[in-house]
Amino acid sequence: MSYLKFDKSELVNLEYSLVREVIRSNRAGSYASTTIIGCNTRKYHGLLVCPFEHIDNDKHVLLSTLDVTVIQHDKEFNLGIHKYQGDNYVPRGHKYVRDFDALRGSFIIFRVGGVVLSREIILVEKEQQVLIKFTLEDAHSETLLRFKPFLAFRNYHTLSKANLDANTRYTTVKNGIMSRLYEPYPGLYMQFSKKVEFVSFPDWYFNIEYMEEQKRGYDYKEDLFVPGYFEMPIRKGETIVFSASTEEVKPEGLKRKFVSEYNKRIPKNSFKNCLLNSAQQFIVRKDDRTEVVAGFPWFGTWGRDTFVALPGLTLSIGDLKTAMDVIDTIVRRIHNGLFPNTGSYHTPIFNSVDAPLWFFWTLQQYEKVDPGLDIWKKYGSVIKEILNAFRRGTSYNIHMVENGLIYAGEEGVALTWMDASVGGQPVNQRAGHPVEVNALWYNAVCQALKWSHRRDNKFQKEWRDLPEMIKASFIHVFWDEGRGYLADYVCNDFKDFSVRPNQIIPVALDFSPLTSEMKKSILDVVESELLTPRGLRSLSPKNELYRGTYSGNQDSRNRAYHQGTAWPWLLQFFVKGYLDIHKNSGLNTVKKIYEGFEDELMSHGIGTISEIYDGNPPHLPRGAISQGWSVASLLRISEMIENFKANQINSGI
Repeated sequence: MSYLKFDKSELVNLEYSLVREVIRSNRAGSYASTTIIGCNTRKYHGLLVCPFEHIDNDKHVLLSTLDVTVIQHDKEFNLGIHKYQGDNYVPRGHKYVRDFDALRGSFIIFRVGGVVLSREIILVEKEQQVLIKFTLEDAHSETLLRFKPFLAFRNYHTLSKANLDANTRYTTVKNGIMSRLYEPYPGLYMQFSKKVEFVSFPDWYFNIEYMEEQKRGYDYKEDLFVPGYFEMPIRKGETIVFSASTEEVKPEGLKRKFVSEYNKRIPKNSFKNCLLNSAQQFIVRKDDRTEVVAGFPWFGTWGRDTFVALPGLTLSIGDLKTAMDVIDTIVRRIHNGLFPNTGSYHTPIFNSVDAPLWFFWTLQQYEKVDPGLDIWKKYGSVIKEILNAFRRGTSYNIHMVENGLIYAGEEGVALTWMDASVGGQPVNQRAGHPVEVNALWYNAVCQALKWSHRRDNKFQKEWRDLPEMIKASFIHVFWDEGRGYLADYVCNDFKDFSVRPNQIIPVALDFSPLTSEMKKSILDVVESELLTPRGLRSLSPKNELYRGTYSGNQDSRNRAYHQGTAWPWLLQFFVKGYLDIHKNSGLNTVKKIYEGFEDELMSHGIGTISEIYDGNPPHLPRGAISQGWSVASLLRISEMIENFKANQINSGI
């Protein structure tokens, strides 16, 4: 069984179980997600959620859930659970839950009198298919199982409502049925590994509520369609596999397929293995594209997040091929020196000033594990396109000014990672010279000159004098000797000295404009005011704008998003700088940071790391239940700890 531990006595407690969610994605871009007891609390929950580019380039919930009823001696025990108005949960299947495990899939045990039934969910790796295995572990009488599928067929950002346009008919297929509520959706094939009886009883279940959406200030009531129910007898010790897929399958192969898919999973039997298991879920392959999903359940592919997360998700675990595939995919999409930040594959938005500069950082990390790669030969043209675009000017008023620094800013648009907005206006626009952007710019120029040395004389001649100018300007513009830290951004004569974590980036870069003394001073300030056990706060609590709790409606959350909320992704840069400066004396602090996240694997997204945490204690998990650059940050920190220990051994310390 998994090393992840859950209080069996608390599983029937809704306050305990409903805040613990499971997520499993596949290489085809689909995912399955719900709470550990199977009660959906978000519109994003579902047992089969698939991307459909031909509809709207977005993900869609097909199968919301599958209720199971145990029937013995004409008595019915429904193991499902749905929330309705007034905290009414009908049926109340959670009271039969006796154990939960997440070693490879989502495994749960129900006990109803003398009946013990287990259920385990696995998402097929490269197909739009979910498999659910039911095993009758114990029973003393004849047992019948009834399965009732709840269908949505809608975009995962919206909610389904009962309507007359839904196609309530079904088609019989081997050991099941096919249902297609609307065109142009594919059919949903629901089939079993053994012969089953289907009873047509089309009906809508009205006003099922999603409590997390209600908390977030969104519409939270949904109507789901049930076409009828399946029934079959089951013997003690017998296993039945249910499949929901966008293609018809051969039922006789379902049990073998379940075992095959199960054995592919990295077992979540240690902290590191949980991170490795989670890291795989962010990689999606489609046609000739390999991309990184920023987070689950609602994030898509983001350029900035891709570059920041990629080293941790791939290079830290030795997967160089995937790293290169992702880089090559996104490089093909460069436009005016910028990479897509958000939007769909076909309608990208290029509103990130730092994504192209993170590209250099990602290549630096790749070169460290594969020094034989000729970076300039492979990516020299892209590198020059980016640098030239920044130097001469590109979209959103991004350009180099006379002192060598980068200016970026356009009214009403936030171009850095601090991009939350309220009422259409950025909370942190940071127009002007953002500190991390200019540190990344210096790093990019220096690294490009190193890669092109003796390879491109023209480039060398055009760029070799810039680093010293940028370095001098950076120190002059951002550093404050009295405060001992860097301004967050500078615009004309205004300097924002709010203590924010962006200044940690120049501390950790290969080419930094800072002296060791400056780095040490910045680390002290960041450690004192921003460091929490769950990440770096986005603003110091000493600032009057600080918001320590991320909650409420969309506007309220957006105001807190970058005004105090703690972010795990920033920890990798804090740790890199901390070990560089403090060396062996800093190792215990770093290990404490890393190991402190182990408990988080059982508190929000099971076996993974959340997007953000409250800046205030107890630093509750918030946002997406599984975030790529959060997981990547911890894998990078783990790698740094291991490398640091190895270097100590090699040096005889």
